[in-house]
Amino acid sequence: MAGSRSVVMGRPREFDVDEALERAMQVFWERGYEGVSLTDLTRAMGITKPSLYAAFGDKKELFRKALARYTEGPADYGTRALEEPTARGVAEAILRGAVRTTTRPGGPAGCLGVQGALASSEAGQPAHDMLVEWRNASALRVEERFRRAVDEDDLPRDADPRRLARYVMTVAFGIAVQAASGLGRDELQDVAEMALECWPPTGVRRTRTGRPG
Repeated sequence: MAGSRSVVMGRPREFDVDEALERAMQVFWERGYEGVSLTDLTRAMGITKPSLYAAFGDKKELFRKALARYTEGPADYGTRALEEPTARGVAEAILRGAVRTTTRPGGPAGCLGVQGALASSEAGQPAHDMLVEWRNASALRVEERFRRAVDEDDLPRDADPRRLARYVMTVAFGIAVQAASGLGRDELQDVAEMALECWPPTGVRRTRTGRPG
């Protein structure tokens, strides 16, 4: 891709930036932030450390770029799900998308957004914080979509969009954890189907005071 090559001192880099970032994303996805050294990254990306720093910044910035690529690529089902015409359709698209993405043949199992910073040492704190923000932002977008569903009478007036969003995202992230543990696509699809059978799940309505019941 012509737009993917950068220029240093008037000369093009000797590697494709998009391809290198794709490889970095795959490594982070498979091994997490702390499980990958700069040597691991440069070897997988086929570049030198000076080239990595020049093109992507430090390891933290590379992870940030890899997470953005993951969001716009393998995990774009989350964004597309919000365009479904019904709240149930949104939930179904998220859960089915989670199953597909976390069990891709030949790809890393699980979810980069869940597995990327499972360790919690000081070295992994930047990635941990980044992914907490990423997951919270995802849940907020789903909550806002469900709030719209209430306004459009697609969900009951007394439904609680926040609790519904938390329910859907907890199941989706749980699917990712189970996929990383070796559970197969068919089994995880059963989990998604069971969750959808409960739609909307009990306990998502508000009490007469307006507070979650």
